[in-house]
Amino acid sequence: MSTEWVDIMEPPPPGNELMAALAANGPSVPPQQRLLIYSADDWEEFVQEWAHYCLKKTYKQVQRFAGAGDMGIDIAGFADDKCLTGVWDNYQCKHYDKALMPGDVWPEFGKIIWYSYKMQYVLPRRYYFVAPWGTGPKLTHLLANATRLREELIANWDKCVKGKITTKQEVPLDDALYAYVDAFDFSIFSAKTSLELIEDHRSTPAYAQRFGGGLGKRPVAEKPPATVAPAESLYVTQLLGAYGEYTGTNIADFATLSPPKLKEHFRRQREAFYEAESLRVFARDTVPPGTFESLQDDIFTGVIDTHDADHADGYQKVCAVTKAAKEVQITANALIACTNPKDRDGICHQLVNEERLRWTTK
Repeated sequence: MSTEWVDIMEPPPPGNELMAALAANGPSVPPQQRLLIYSADDWEEFVQEWAHYCLKKTYKQVQRFAGAGDMGIDIAGFADDKCLTGVWDNYQCKHYDKALMPGDVWPEFGKIIWYSYKMQYVLPRRYYFVAPWGTGPKLTHLLANATRLREELIANWDKCVKGKITTKQEVPLDDALYAYVDAFDFSIFSAKTSLELIEDHRSTPAYAQRFGGGLGKRPVAEKPPATVAPAESLYVTQLLGAYGEYTGTNIADFATLSPPKLKEHFRRQREAFYEAESLRVFARDTVPPGTFESLQDDIFTGVIDTHDADHADGYQKVCAVTKAAKEVQITANALIACTNPKDRDGICHQLVNEERLRWTTK
């Protein structure tokens, strides 16, 4: 068995400028109306995105099939590592300007029957028609009645199916294939509405960038614990070294910090780090992967020259770099509308944790 498909494990997010604009202002039309003006390719990309984010617990992998020879598969969700020879579901995408009627999809029933009959793949566990306008009354009733659906498909085979399964040959309903159709489980067929997909999609990191409406309210960051957490150890060690350069003493414990302005500075830096960590978690749940990392990269690019310049000591370096971070102009990141100055300081400490920056001068 061989076939080709477009393997997109992580659906590509919109461009940064579009992401920022959509997240801040939102589109001028509601989500369901926006789906109606999609192209057929846009619609398939949206369904793939929905399946990828909303059905993570159901599928190990979601793949979009494209081009000639797709064998009646648009979006496949694989529940195991066997792909088309294991447990999988098919999402057949149809982007028409009306609700689906039986005549629109008779060939699709034929394809899944024919290619599974020819053992090109294992029969899917479930098969869903997905269309912006949904299914019309007649198709809806047929999908709810497996026996009637089988009878109607057989009755329409010669006229609507046999010449539309493949361009290479006609597929008549001979005795062997008829027996396969007669035993076929037509209860696997059903439909998904665009409203279902939108409601599911609302909780995904891609929703705001696709449909706008803002990123939602950001949770309040945790306060730093009394003792330094393991995740803080690297940047805190660097900070203490920077303070030591400033005072000319060896500072092994933040409890011994002196003068008071260093204690206050250290408190603010820890708060900033926890703000940035809170933003990282918020980004994970509200924007596509890589958005927060892109923000970190923007901050890094904006401060690296200041970081690499000569400084009297590490404390002066920290102050200069965090000041530069606050002044970086960022307009093409979806998170910028919900960041604050503390986030930028905290991102600098995250970059120290990642060993991209360091606070000591030696």
